[in-house]
Amino acid sequence: MPKFYTGNGDKGITNLINYGNIPKDDPIVVAIGSVDELNSSIGIALFYTHNERVRRELLEIQNDLFILGADLASTLTKNKYALVKEEQTKRLEKSIEELGNVVGELKKFVLPGGSEGSSHMHLSRSIARRAERDIVAASKKYKINEEIIRYINRLSTYLFVAALYINKMEGVEEQHPTY
Repeated sequence: MPKFYTGNGDKGITNLINYGNIPKDDPIVVAIGSVDELNSSIGIALFYTHNERVRRELLEIQNDLFILGADLASTLTKNKYALVKEEQTKRLEKSIEELGNVVGELKKFVLPGGSEGSSHMHLSRSIARRAERDIVAASKKYKINEEIIRYINRLSTYLFVAALYINKMEGVEEQHPTY
């Protein structure tokens, strides 16, 4: 029978790639955990999203986030992997521009919500922002691949624009805050 646990976590430690044991509350582990949570939330958004273009992009993003997590996990090793590349960020920027052209200019703030897919995109966007804060905090202690911060920053923008795009494609009107 396969073993799915080591028991190390019972002592508040985890093991990083080619590094060894590290406390679970270390900033790099917190950042990796936030990226993992973000990837899971995108999996839920993917389930509720029916637009094929966005679905394809979300699958690419999930793969990117898996790579990004491995990149973060290699931060403490002698051979840093730098797996997240500028091309991935550029791909997000291209999608943001294309989806944004369909959405059009925003003149008001938007309340997170709308269709099921859009609502889950907004949740993923807020998790992406937290993951970004955690990655920046880790970068104050460790030298991380700088493209990671650019990618995760662009990802939150992509998720916002994709949420608006999904609502537009599904004919759901955006709601705005009242002051």
